[in-house]
Amino acid sequence: MKRFRLAAVLAAALLTLLPTTAQAAEYPDPVPLTGQQIIHDPTVIRLKSGAYAAYSTGGIIGARLSEDRTHWDDAGNAFTEPPSWWYEYNDTGDPWAPDISYRAGRYWLYYAVSSWGTNHSAIGVATSRSGVPGTWTDHGKVLTSETTDTWNAIDPAVTRADGKLWMAFGSYWTGIRMVELDPATGKAVPGTTVHHLATRPDAPYAVEGPYIVRHGRFYYLFASYDACCAGVNSTYKIRVGRSTSITGPYVDSTGTPLLQGGGDLLLEGHGRYIGTGGQSVFKDDGKDWLAYHYYDAQDEGTPKLGLNRLSWSKEGWPQVV
Repeated sequence: MKRFRLAAVLAAALLTLLPTTAQAAEYPDPVPLTGQQIIHDPTVIRLKSGAYAAYSTGGIIGARLSEDRTHWDDAGNAFTEPPSWWYEYNDTGDPWAPDISYRAGRYWLYYAVSSWGTNHSAIGVATSRSGVPGTWTDHGKVLTSETTDTWNAIDPAVTRADGKLWMAFGSYWTGIRMVELDPATGKAVPGTTVHHLATRPDAPYAVEGPYIVRHGRFYYLFASYDACCAGVNSTYKIRVGRSTSITGPYVDSTGTPLLQGGGDLLLEGHGRYIGTGGQSVFKDDGKDWLAYHYYDAQDEGTPKLGLNRLSWSKEGWPQVV
């Protein structure tokens, strides 16, 4: 009888653990990486050479290189020195949140310059034939915002749709916006409409860092919600919505518009991986990969690179693998 009672107790204990295990399975850990993993707001691409490049906030756009997507080496910075116009937006020439893409035989690197807590901001662009650090030529401002604007020109992310080039951007200040770019210059079309894609119901409208991906007949808007940049106290998380039109309206799986605070939760902090966000998506061998930073609770909250493959449900929604 004691054996049966013990078995019953163990079975009951196991059942109490199942919800926790199932919950943990919803947020898988990032794939194991080696080398230089410290990074913030990563944008990743597989270069034509076959190597991988990651650019990030920090330094003069910090750079990491990898031959296998697993081991990463510090590769210095995109630029050897800040372009002079950056100092119009902060005293240190400090750039934020880059976005790398490839088109028309060149790599295009978009980035933001601003100061903490203001929307006196600008997005710039540089190009390179190889995409590696030290080869970038800066082309100046793409789009600017001032304290009189209700949006913030930081956190750029470029995508092509319907034969046009678009840039999503935004942080707080009523959330995520989008403008059309001139493919020849990579800069905002003069007089372009500033579309509104996502916001939160209440100030300070804590949503930023957009990234848009086409899958099937939908465009998917990934964004970082809540607070970054506070180490283990960060509450960053990644949410997503979709639209059949690049300019929206974007809704989540319940039909709630992202302009009304909607957004399916894709990934949030769990275990040692705190404040997951600053995300981007890149393709490798036909598969989608999510790149983001997290704050490592086992390393004093140091920001590190997270990589997970994205799969897609039968209903067409992204899932972190």
